[in-house]
Amino acid sequence: MKLLNAPAHDLTYSDAFLIPSFSDAGSRFQVNFAADDGTGCSTPLVASNMTAVTGARMLETMARRGGLGVLPQDVPVAEAAETIRWVKAQHPILENPAKAGADAAALTLTEDDVADPDSLQRAFERMHEADAQSAAVSLSGGGEGLLTAAGALRSTIYTPNLDWDGRLKAAAAVGINGDVSARAETLLAAGADVLVVDTAHGHQQKTLDAVAAVRSALRAYPDVPLVAGNVVTGEGAADLIESGADIIKVGVGPGAMCTTRMMTAVGRPQLSAVIECAEAAHAAGARIWADGGVRHPRDIALALAAGASAVMIGSWFAGTYEAPGELRTDDAGRQYKVNFGMASARAVQARTEGEGAFARARKALFEEGISDSRMYIDPARPSVEDLVDQIAAGVRSAFTYAGASTQAEFREKATVGVQSAAGFHEGKPVASSW
Repeated sequence: MKLLNAPAHDLTYSDAFLIPSFSDAGSRFQVNFAADDGTGCSTPLVASNMTAVTGARMLETMARRGGLGVLPQDVPVAEAAETIRWVKAQHPILENPAKAGADAAALTLTEDDVADPDSLQRAFERMHEADAQSAAVSLSGGGEGLLTAAGALRSTIYTPNLDWDGRLKAAAAVGINGDVSARAETLLAAGADVLVVDTAHGHQQKTLDAVAAVRSALRAYPDVPLVAGNVVTGEGAADLIESGADIIKVGVGPGAMCTTRMMTAVGRPQLSAVIECAEAAHAAGARIWADGGVRHPRDIALALAAGASAVMIGSWFAGTYEAPGELRTDDAGRQYKVNFGMASARAVQARTEGEGAFARARKALFEEGISDSRMYIDPARPSVEDLVDQIAAGVRSAFTYAGASTQAEFREKATVGVQSAAGFHEGKPVASSW
């Protein structure tokens, strides 16, 4: 990435913009923006390891659309292992037939009808002709799956993130406390494809020790990438890589539920953090995930231009049907789900449930996150799949504007400028006359 008119101060995503360059990249559908970090993500998006964001449905849906979800460290290890096994048992294209609507039986297909993009296109056309939103699919091994019209369409665009046995991939966090190795081994035995050593302050000895411990547990699983974080400096990234991490999680304080910067003044504007950490990681043969601070597709494009192989999304995905938690309705009839930060009092109480009352009360005094935030369901984009569509469209177009068809080309060719707040405001669409 070439950064023009770089100021002396650090940059957020809103401070920057991409400058269009000569392009022969062609259609956005010709762009291959797959992550080059060993995770298998054909779509460079990762659902964050937040309790209000990632559970079984999020894991399943993200992997089916080429991304990845990370189970939080707060999920009890037995439950996490069972969730991973459940995800592995789901079909890479077809949904659970329990979701079938009244018209599902109007059309019946076979596995041959969903074997490749061409057959999926024909299946979509058959559903359209039959005015059916879904179709039952008879499985060769017995049982039945559900193909929706939207699912057929998306399956011609996205390549599922699958393991060597053709099963959906799932990631899980292990944290840095307790018996880290034992949790890692249980998750690996259940089929976890990526492990994440996660803590708010990744550049500390305890994190380095946890990374080394998990790396030892991975000796029998050489194809499982190890992610560690969070850091915001090249030095922090380098130390985690030296301890055994393959991918570094970058970001302190940019998340919508995080109060760390206001409470402690600790953190760093996210774009500058990504640029510095990516440079250090790439020099060591590793990669980074940009974690937090994204609110628009443009932010994800900038993170990839700055060197991230994938971008983690938390609160943005919390307001979707696939996020865990009860679907609620406010007094105005709007649907929402409750979101909360992983350093909030609510999360700490859940994490320390097995400890004594005094220890829990002491830890509850130290809060660096919002405990109760409403993330409203967007009627136009109620599913995480809708958001993935929106993000992928914007990011693919960004690649073509830069004349790039892969992540490596995008990192090389992207030219980024620095703008004022007025410049950012100028780029916002106007929904009505002014």
